[in-house]
Amino acid sequence: MRLEKCWFCSSTVYPGHGIQFVRNDAKIFRFCRSKCHKNFKMKRNPRKVKWTKAYRRVHGKDMTQDSTFEFERKRNRPERYDRNLAENVLKAIPKIDKIRVSREESHHKNRMKGKKLKDQKEDIKEYNNSIHIIKAPAVLKNEIKVVVSQQQPEENRAMEE
Repeated sequence: MRLEKCWFCSSTVYPGHGIQFVRNDAKIFRFCRSKCHKNFKMKRNPRKVKWTKAYRRVHGKDMTQDSTFEFERKRNRPERYDRNLAENVLKAIPKIDKIRVSREESHHKNRMKGKKLKDQKEDIKEYNNSIHIIKAPAVLKNEIKVVVSQQQPEENRAMEE
């Protein structure tokens, strides 16, 4: 059983699924679903379509470039058993997990950095746009705006008295 990658969105294409397109120069394009095939026919760039893995990778939304993921990759050829190597690997696993967790947290913190300020601005805008829902129109008309002027210097006060 051979699992292929979708040319457009990089997801897996299972046997008996998807569409295969062969160009005149014998280049094969495999697509997981008609959505990917249609986007390819419309000549869309997968790096500019937000739901693809290529977009997420290019715009730093994914942690695919993290080096800690390389430790879990499957190797095709079996390794010879070495007791010291196995012992070192077992010791390194908790360290790698700790590093991965800290990197995920920092990645999430960097993504959410400006979100609180942005949410506050959106809330203020929403409040200003829908103030008529919160307060009755009669209250809005009767609302008195008070403008506070700067305090006058002491010399001017003495002249007024």
